[in-house]
Amino acid sequence: MFIQKIDKQTLLKPLQIVNGIVERKQTMPILSNVLIEAKQGGLHFTASDMEIQISTSVTLDDHVLPDAAITLGGKKLQDILRILPEQSSISIDLAESKALVKANKSRFSLQTLPAEDFPLLPNQTTQGHKITLSQGQLKTLLHSVQYAMAQQDVRYYLNGLLLVVDGNQLKAIATDGHRLAYNATTLASEHEKQDIIVPRKTILELYKLLNENEEIVSIEFSEQQIRFVFSDTTLISKVIDGRFPDYQRVIPKYHNQLPLNRLQLQQALQRVAILSNEKFRGVRLVLTENNLSVISSNSEQEEAQEDIDTHYDGNALDIGFNVNYLMDGLNNMSGENTIFSFGDMNSSVLLTSVEQENFRYVVMPMRL
Repeated sequence: MFIQKIDKQTLLKPLQIVNGIVERKQTMPILSNVLIEAKQGGLHFTASDMEIQISTSVTLDDHVLPDAAITLGGKKLQDILRILPEQSSISIDLAESKALVKANKSRFSLQTLPAEDFPLLPNQTTQGHKITLSQGQLKTLLHSVQYAMAQQDVRYYLNGLLLVVDGNQLKAIATDGHRLAYNATTLASEHEKQDIIVPRKTILELYKLLNENEEIVSIEFSEQQIRFVFSDTTLISKVIDGRFPDYQRVIPKYHNQLPLNRLQLQQALQRVAILSNEKFRGVRLVLTENNLSVISSNSEQEEAQEDIDTHYDGNALDIGFNVNYLMDGLNNMSGENTIFSFGDMNSSVLLTSVEQENFRYVVMPMRL
């Protein structure tokens, strides 16, 4: 007997933590499996895709299990557990290359693969750098910038997020070449300057796993790897070897600044976007004395316009943007008020938040 009469949730919760990186179809079949180890009075779960590895564990106070290890289809086992009645008690028997999962009057026979064949990532951060901050801090930081990461860009270094440790600050920067998001949070102590590009998949998975609380997350990193340790979970990831764009040069400093109510602008863009071109998603922002017009049109010659009262008395401006890019920035900043900073119709715009001192969001214009 590998596992005997364990509550369903005791197995399901750690499986859900590690299964986010498991793909059902893999070139290596064992990567579709989760490594489950009974040792040191608990159960340890590990999943890997050879680039990212997630491990978590549960302590079994009233169970004494013999040391053993198996690998089982991660998604299949999770689906089985998820659909069983809530108060189910689970047992797993091992026989040759099969695992028999029992619950109430249900029986499931699953294929296993040898635990010793499971490809574990070596820890390459032991001689690296280490910082700590709260899970809530890190989650908020990632939330404010992660949407600007590129997806499958040939410029591979854009398919991730730049983390910069600089003194007592941790900075996060993401760009896909059309827009750039920047934010920073304060650390408890000073550190020498370091930067590292973390892959997109790692960031998205990490964000899902982090809680919005004051529990500490430890971040260790070297030139090859980054390691996040929090709660009972460890996430190890390879890093992207490349040169990230100079974000400081991309963030402009403009004298023309227009304070706007974030929610009002957000809702105006949402309404006008309904009639924007479905492919290019373009909207025009036309700024005249004391007024900002948000305008869209499409190939069917339909148009939408919404006016917002302002206190602007400078030169007129007519500039086009991808409405989704503008919405992303507004949706992911906090606070009621945003400042719209701009140059001319061919220059990028800068969105900042009155309430979020470090937040910067740069969007390139588009021709309409």
